[in-house]
Order: sequence, then C-alpha cells, then structure tokens
Amino acid sequence: MRVKQRQAFTLIEMAIVLFIISLLILIIVPNLTASRRNATKTHGEAMTQVVQTQVDLYQNDNGDKDVTFDELQTGNYLTGKQISKAKDEGIEIHNNVAAVDVKK
Repeated sequence: MRVKQRQAFTLIEMAIVLFIISLLILIIVPNLTASRRNATKTHGEAMTQVVQTQVDLYQNDNGDKDVTFDELQTGNYLTGKQISKAKDEGIEIHNNVAAVDVKK
C-alpha cells in the first residue's frame, strides 16, 4: 500500500515568503511617512493661502485696516471651523499677512 502524502509548505518556502513580505514593508513604510509629511506641509500651505485670500477680500470690502480672525468670522469670510484649524496649524495674521508662526 501506498502512503498518502500531504501537500504543505516547507519551512524554506515559508521563510522566503516572510523575507519577501518584510522587504516590501521596509520599502513601503518610509514612503508612507514621507507622503504623510508632504501632505501635512501642503495642507498647511493651502490653509495659509485661504486665510490670506480672505484677508485680502476683507480689505477690498472694508478698506485697509488691520484684520483679525474675529473680523473674518464676523464678516462671514471664514467659518469658525476654518479659524480653529488655522490656529491649530499655527497661522497668525500680522500686518494683514497670514503666515505660520515659527514658534509653534
């Protein structure tokens, strides 16, 4: 009589598969981190541009004076959520120029 052999992966095959998976992880993880950092930077720049655009619009409508976040919200130029996000990003308005505060 013939003994039936079970089909299975050998230890070497499993080791090769695990090695390939670990290489893929080593390649992917740094790229994800760099992509996240780049996306965060781009978002911050875009938010700064949004605030600056609204400052400029406010000045066009109300004359040249120092603009604050409160005035932008009162005049419906920015929502409370946008202002809160801008402050979280460290964006401040000085001399009618929106910029990221380097202290934060």
